[in-house]
Amino acid sequence: MDRRNRLVQEMAEQLPRLRRFCRSLANSPDAADDLAQATIERALRNLDSFRDGTRLDRWMIRIAHNLWLDERRAARNRLPHDDIADIAEPPAGDLVAELEALSEGERVRAAIDRLADEQRSVVALVLVEGHSYAEAAEILDVPVGTIMSRLSRARARLQQWLGPLEAA
Repeated sequence: MDRRNRLVQEMAEQLPRLRRFCRSLANSPDAADDLAQATIERALRNLDSFRDGTRLDRWMIRIAHNLWLDERRAARNRLPHDDIADIAEPPAGDLVAELEALSEGERVRAAIDRLADEQRSVVALVLVEGHSYAEAAEILDVPVGTIMSRLSRARARLQQWLGPLEAA
């Protein structure tokens, strides 16, 4: 089997993990599927630039993350905002009421969706996908300390919004 076919086969094996990562970033299943599709398309177009010895799953996750950030930036630029505070912080009172009306799993998912983009991507990589801090830092191309501080802030925010969760 030639290199390209081998890599395409390995990409196919990574699809469930890629879709799970995309779902943790996107705010809807349709958006997650679109992100996964765009990731696969970009990976296939750039397969010749994939360096042997690099982990294919990390390469694909990095592509997905970059595409997601690009889309978030573009969406932010398209939408006018009246108040800068609306962009930076979700309204706390509304969120608490919304979260109380949901099941525990739905509450967690809704709270994660409300995190700042950089916090949500770290939560997705470390807590959902199980990457180490070092692996997440490599994927996102940031220092390990940045991963640690983003995750710490995300955990604090989730604890603030969710309070203690019942053990399963």
